[in-house]
Amino acid sequence: MLRALLNVLWLTVGGGGVAALGYALGGVLLCLTVVGIPFGLQAFKLAHLMLWPFGKDVVEDRLAPGSGLLGILLNVLWFVAVGLVTAVAHLGFALTLAVSIIGIPFALQHLKFALLAIFPFGKRIVDVG
Repeated sequence: MLRALLNVLWLTVGGGGVAALGYALGGVLLCLTVVGIPFGLQAFKLAHLMLWPFGKDVVEDRLAPGSGLLGILLNVLWFVAVGLVTAVAHLGFALTLAVSIIGIPFALQHLKFALLAIFPFGKRIVDVG
């Protein structure tokens, strides 16, 4: 019940819906080229998590597409192109939200996004019990 309430607040007041649309739009634009498709899929992964973050976690998955040596190369390209800037933005939001007690759960979600935004390849989103 609490997770559902936090997710609804995240979508409406917390800006999660707008951010998810931004990630989804970026994913669509990246998927317009064959070279950008792997990066677009990662943007969609971030958009999916942005929609309903409470009750989800990010885990390493050695069997996921984009893991292994190719995943390392793609993560480096992602980090240089958009990962660092996106992660810093999420860290800034987390610090801003952590100032108030009410904002702490939302700040923790932004920390989750910052970690995924740095190196998204080889990671999977799972439900938390």
